[in-house]
Amino acid sequence: MTGSHVHSGAPPGPPPKTPQSEFEDFVRARSGALCASAYLLTGDRGLAEDLVQDALARTWRSWKRLHRTANAEAYTRRTMYHLHVSLWRRRKVAEIATEALPERPDDEPDTALRLAVHAALLSLPATQRAAIVLRYFEDHTEASAAAILDCPVPTLRARVQRGLRRLRNGFPELVLGGDPGTHLARWETEFANVRGEANA
Repeated sequence: MTGSHVHSGAPPGPPPKTPQSEFEDFVRARSGALCASAYLLTGDRGLAEDLVQDALARTWRSWKRLHRTANAEAYTRRTMYHLHVSLWRRRKVAEIATEALPERPDDEPDTALRLAVHAALLSLPATQRAAIVLRYFEDHTEASAAAILDCPVPTLRARVQRGLRRLRNGFPELVLGGDPGTHLARWETEFANVRGEANA
């Protein structure tokens, strides 16, 4: 019995993936989570989508190197944060008003809290906002967040502390019971909710 006879009738295996198909799989799998992060940074769905698209375009240009190291998402997020901070520094325009946020169904739980969190984040400078989103929404360690923002850990820590101080002073309604030791509780709850939706 020849080798060709033994294997006749066996279904052909799947064709090997091309770099483009691998990239498309990555985009389909992670676009939702990336857009959720971008929305916290920009406060606007359209701007968030543009930010993610620009970051993904740069990721595609480096895909041959990135997909082999499983570093594609980290690279995309780092690019996204840097693009946002760079754009903010160039424009130096007023932040988007709360009214620009999209409407949500009246029966959605914690809608008021979510809108308040987004409005509060938009009041921060882009560098502080990015640091807080990385630490409390993305749940990065200080070292990981600092690496993404290309800054020393003490600088990252200072940005987070300054941002949280501004949030406490400017949005006291988000502080539980007036106890400074619990001021993160409502932020962490909301970030956890959004993170869960993005990864669902």
